[in-house]
Amino acid sequence: MKKVLVITYYWPPSGGAGVQRWLKFVKYLREFDWEPVIYTPENPESPAVDTTLEKDIPAGITVIKKPISEPYTAYKKFVGRKKDDKIKAGFLNENKKPSVTEKIAVWVRGNFFIPDARKYWIKPSVRYLNSWLAENKVDAIVSTGPPHSMHLIAQAVSKQHTIPWLADFRDPWTNIDFYKDLMLTKSSDLKHQRLEKAVLKDANRVVVVSKGMADDFKGIFNRNYNIITNGYDTEDVKTQPGQADNKFTIAHVGSMVPARNPITFWKAIYELVNEDAELASQLEIKLVGQVDYSVREAISRLNLDDYLTFVDYLSHDEVITLQQSVSVLLLVINNTPNAKMVVTGKIFEYLKSGRPILCIGPADGDAAAILSATNTGVTYDYDDLSGIKNSIRIYFLKYKAGELITKGVNIEKYSRRNLTGELVKVLNEMVN
Repeated sequence: MKKVLVITYYWPPSGGAGVQRWLKFVKYLREFDWEPVIYTPENPESPAVDTTLEKDIPAGITVIKKPISEPYTAYKKFVGRKKDDKIKAGFLNENKKPSVTEKIAVWVRGNFFIPDARKYWIKPSVRYLNSWLAENKVDAIVSTGPPHSMHLIAQAVSKQHTIPWLADFRDPWTNIDFYKDLMLTKSSDLKHQRLEKAVLKDANRVVVVSKGMADDFKGIFNRNYNIITNGYDTEDVKTQPGQADNKFTIAHVGSMVPARNPITFWKAIYELVNEDAELASQLEIKLVGQVDYSVREAISRLNLDDYLTFVDYLSHDEVITLQQSVSVLLLVINNTPNAKMVVTGKIFEYLKSGRPILCIGPADGDAAAILSATNTGVTYDYDDLSGIKNSIRIYFLKYKAGELITKGVNIEKYSRRNLTGELVKVLNEMVN
C-alpha cells in the first residue's frame, strides 16, 4: 500500500460539518490501496462533540495528536463568554447583537491571526513532522482547510522532504462569505492573498468541492483544479424512508448564520398560515443546529414562533434519521457574492434521504444544478416569494396525498466510496 499523511484540524470526536469529508475519505482509502496517517490537534476548539463518528475510523490506523495553542481562552474572557462556550462559525451569535468588545475581538482575530487562529500550530507542527518524516516514509501529503493553517504546515513539510502534496479546499479562502466581516486592514488583506496564491501555486494538486470554486481559484492562480464534491455514505443511509411523520414538517439541518437567514421564506410561511388554516394546523418547522439571533428576531416579528421547533444539536446518526422522517428539507445558500459556487456538505445527504428539497439560493448556481440533475428538489432565488409559496403549497398537497417520496436519479456518483475512488485517481497521478 501507498501511504498518505493527512493534516486536518477536524477529527473525531469533533463533530460538525468540517470533520465529515476526510473522515469518510479515510474510511475507504484502504479499499484503493492507500494507507492513511492522520495528523490532528490533541485539544482543538471543536464546534461540537460527536462520539458516534468514531465508528468510521478504520481499525489500526495511525492517528498522531499534538497539542495546539489557540487564542480562544483569552477571546472568551475578553468578550465575557464562559470557558466552555463553543466558538460559532460564520459570525453566528445566538444571544444578542455583537457587542463592542466582540467587534474589537473580530478585528484582532482578522489582523493578528493570519491565516487563522490556528497559526501558532504551524511552526511546532512543521518541526514535529520534519522529525517524524525522517523516520517514517509516506508517498503523499494531504492538507484540508479551512483552517488554512493546515495548508501552510503541509507546504513547509512538502518542500523540506520533496513529498507530493495535495491541498484540499472544503471552502474558499479570500472569497469565503464572511471574509469581508474580518475587518482586515489593506496589509492584512494582501497577506491573505499572498499566502493563498502561494498555496495554490505550490501544491502538486489542488482539490475543490465545486465548479464555481475552481473557476474562482483560476482567477487567483491559473492551473488545473480537481473537483471532488462532498457526498453521502451508503452505510449511514441504508434504507429508504417511508411516509413522512404525522405533521407537515419542513426541516433545515445546520447552522443558520446571518447570511443564511431566509427572510422571504419566513414571509411565505407567514402568508400561507394566514391563508390556509389546514396547513397552519399541521405545519412544523424544525431548525436543527445553532440559530443566529437575527433569525430568531425575523421569526418573532412575523409571529411564527408557535410553528418553530429549535434543536440545538443532533449526532450525525440522529440527523440521518431525522432527514428521512420529515416532509421537506430546506436548503439555504448563504446570500453572499460567492453564492453561486456554494455547495453545502449537507446537500448530498439530503439527496439520499428520499425527501424533496426546497432550496433558496441562486437558480443558476452549482447547488441548483445538482438538485436539477438528480431530480431531488427545486431552487428559488432569495426574493422569489410567489415561487417559494407555491412550492410549499404543492408539497403540502403531496403530503396529504402521501406522495412526498422523491426518487433521485444519478446520485450514486456522490457516494463516499465512489468519491474516494476519484480522490485516489488524483493521488495516483500525483505520485506516479
